Amino acid sequence: MAYFDFEKSIQELEEQLSKAKQLSEKSKIDLSATMKDLEEKIDEEKKRVYANLNGWQRVQISRHPDRPYTLDYIENMCEDFTEMHGDRNVKDDKAMVGGFARIGDESVMMIGHQKGRNTKQRQYRNFGMPNPEGYRKALRLMKLAEKFNIPIITLIDTPGASPGLEAEERGQGEAIAKNLLEMAVLKVPVICVVIGEGASGGALGIGVGDKVLMLENTWYSVISPESCSSILWRSWDYKEKAAEALKLTAIDMLANGLIDGVVAEPEGGAHVNPGVMFDTLKETILKLVKELKQKDSEKLIEERIAKFSAMGAYTE
Repeated sequence: MAYFDFEKSIQELEEQLSKAKQLSEKSKIDLSATMKDLEEKIDEEKKRVYANLNGWQRVQISRHPDRPYTLDYIENMCEDFTEMHGDRNVKDDKAMVGGFARIGDESVMMIGHQKGRNTKQRQYRNFGMPNPEGYRKALRLMKLAEKFNIPIITLIDTPGASPGLEAEERGQGEAIAKNLLEMAVLKVPVICVVIGEGASGGALGIGVGDKVLMLENTWYSVISPESCSSILWRSWDYKEKAAEALKLTAIDMLANGLIDGVVAEPEGGAHVNPGVMFDTLKETILKLVKELKQKDSEKLIEERIAKFSAMGAYTE
């Protein structure tokens, strides 16, 4: 397992515990008291460390290589998932996945960004950065869900929309802007969940919903801490300071009224115990779907538009 700098004290204790277990097995010496003491120290240290995480540390956890991605959530929360491909215009964007599925007794349309685990997969998925055809595919699936009166669930996890020349030539800005417009007036319930990174318009392109949630160790911002640091200080060395200034954590976003809720993660992050994370999110989604299905389409649209219109402040 990969550890971060701020988890060094936890790593040292867990290594001691591992060595004690190995020694006990090899020498047949009873070290149960020692191991129990180490386990208690590990639990205490985890509580201390994870209770005081700053913005940059949460950004690091959101990028952990073992963290569950969209297809992991779909595979473990859903049944009968049928992936759908293509935007009916250019091609199928592998950085955006989606299709019909069932969560419990509810039929839903699942849509989300997909990253890769290794170099080959990351290239195949374009590092989770969709091109315009990815957002157009997502919109096509949303309209299809609306046609059959099926709730939409979007899972957000991207470092941003693809910044390449070809993406701009094919209308990246227009594709994202159209998604914002169309999602605002969808006649079915829309639930958006940030499961990892939520960067800029790349995240917002599937982020307009009746309920917008963030997992505990995720971030959502117009710009990444590194890019913010490079613009303001001409260096990435101030990324930690930028992360604090951006107020990009789930707690900050909730306090500022920009999201509707925070979904708790297992201690240490979703990657530590994915099974618990899948169950927690599944339960949360089912509860919200049942709640939102009680409202008629006009009420949904009215409240959705009002919620996003009330965000921010301005002076005339």
